[in-house]
Amino acid sequence: MATDSATEGIAVTRITHSCHLIEIGGLTLLTDPWFTERPKYHPGEPIASSVAELPDLDGVLISHHHYDHCDLAAFAAYRDKDVPMLVAAPVVERARKAGFRRVRALYPWESTRLGEQGEVNVTGIPARHKVYEVTFVVQGGGRTVYFAGDTLLVPELKELAGRFPELDLLLVPTNGLRLRPLFNRQVVMSAEEAATLTSWLRPRVAVPHHYAYTSGRLGDRLLTKSDRDPQNYVRAARAAAPDTDIRVISPGERLTV
Repeated sequence: MATDSATEGIAVTRITHSCHLIEIGGLTLLTDPWFTERPKYHPGEPIASSVAELPDLDGVLISHHHYDHCDLAAFAAYRDKDVPMLVAAPVVERARKAGFRRVRALYPWESTRLGEQGEVNVTGIPARHKVYEVTFVVQGGGRTVYFAGDTLLVPELKELAGRFPELDLLLVPTNGLRLRPLFNRQVVMSAEEAATLTSWLRPRVAVPHHYAYTSGRLGDRLLTKSDRDPQNYVRAARAAAPDTDIRVISPGERLTV
């Protein structure tokens, strides 16, 4: 529900992985819900909130249907089934089957508004991953956030600098995840590529995410390969975008921008 925070800037609280609470324009949004673990899917860091502990949400953004970004089996316990959900198209039916009633697919460069008075505008942004993905620019209270999900670095992202020249916060994946059985195919941008994106977009603040993930001791040897050290992004981004404040925040930590 709307609060007076529309005049207080924006804030982000990491829950785990790329699951965040974003406070902007007086609204609170949840990104890419992940609240449980299963074999070969481990956040590699604490999960800072249960579904029951979530605040009242004004919207949910889901970039794609992989379990670690779309934990609908757990999120189905959320108390308000009328919370608006803006999602990648393949997520729509999954979210409806989980009981949510206000689910809408958002496509690249399409925009819609959230809040009783339309306080926040959300725009779908092109992305590329192993499955179909869409990322999100969120605007409200004169502030702008880009939530990059776990996309690869794609040329279309260069357009963001022209379309959204005043970016306050970038939430960006950095682990360069590769799939060993697929000849080490890369499916997430690396720390160096995330630094390149940071240099393109020139945000005031950038926060890495999607780096602690592990598929388990055996899975890391046989299934996946990734960079789990966010400091590799910190060093690369500070060199590539020296005017951007690079911040690593832990699960449960709230950052005000």
